[in-house]
Amino acid sequence: MGSEDVKLLNFWVSPFGKRVEWALKLKGVEYEYIEEDIFNKSNLLLELNPVHKKVPVLVHAQKPIAESFIILEYIDETWKKYPLLPHNPYQRALARFWATCVEQKLGKAGWVAMSTSGDEQEEAMKEAKEMMEKIEEEIKGKNFFGGDNIGYLDIAIGMDCLLGSCLGGSWINADNRPIEISSHLCMDDQFSQPPCDQRQLAPKR
Repeated sequence: MGSEDVKLLNFWVSPFGKRVEWALKLKGVEYEYIEEDIFNKSNLLLELNPVHKKVPVLVHAQKPIAESFIILEYIDETWKKYPLLPHNPYQRALARFWATCVEQKLGKAGWVAMSTSGDEQEEAMKEAKEMMEKIEEEIKGKNFFGGDNIGYLDIAIGMDCLLGSCLGGSWINADNRPIEISSHLCMDDQFSQPPCDQRQLAPKR
């Protein structure tokens, strides 16, 4: 399908939109990128996402889809090349569980750490580090959560690693050592840019 069939409304620095960009690139889907000013929202954005009124919004065949996780699953179901979610039902459920857990815990703690100071920031960073340690245990011995290939959960968690990088990576480290996940996800410069193919996302050895 050509770029005229797929459009992405996004804000250039949105980590949620990065999820969608990574997924589309991995799938090899051509799309038209439409930059949004989230401080002066366009009529198009308000029309396509009247409930939440925020990016990202994917438009496919003139039909809008909102919310990054929902968009990821739509992309995976629509374009079969390079599956993002595991085939096994249990593994799919596990990926969704961890993605939701990270969104609710790590993402929230990251935003608090970025927007506060003092004791509140310190507590948020502590919570984020504890969550990252749990993630580290899940990925040990593997290149990515799905094994050798980047998938749904890597993309989901990569967003929160971007938040950590905004803090100089201060909550991506545990006990003053880089945790293993940082070499596999978007703390790697290769992951922080939308890839053209998976080879650009290969972890550094």
